Amino acid sequence: MTYSKTENFDQNSRDIAKVCKALAHPARIAILKYLAEQKVCISGDITTEIPLSRTTVSQHLQELKNAGIIHGEISGTRVNYCLCKENVEMVKSLLNGFLENINKNTVECKK
Repeated sequence: MTYSKTENFDQNSRDIAKVCKALAHPARIAILKYLAEQKVCISGDITTEIPLSRTTVSQHLQELKNAGIIHGEISGTRVNYCLCKENVEMVKSLLNGFLENINKNTVECKK
């Protein structure tokens, strides 16, 4: 039986790691900022706003989609991309809880 070593960790830790992995590239951050600024679903070419090739932007969009942070639905020959409000709230809650827990248990480091 083969299993991933991530199974040795609780679900909350795996969820945090998944989200952080999805957010771990400046292009993905730029995509999320762009989608948030538009306040509507975007149909068309996001590469006009992100200074990367279409293929690279598509890969980053797929990572965000796999993490559930955005939706990408095919509409004719185009894909409509939207932030998934429910999952963005979940990400916010997950990261806030994690960071608050770390903060309350942090001791002052000596420099």
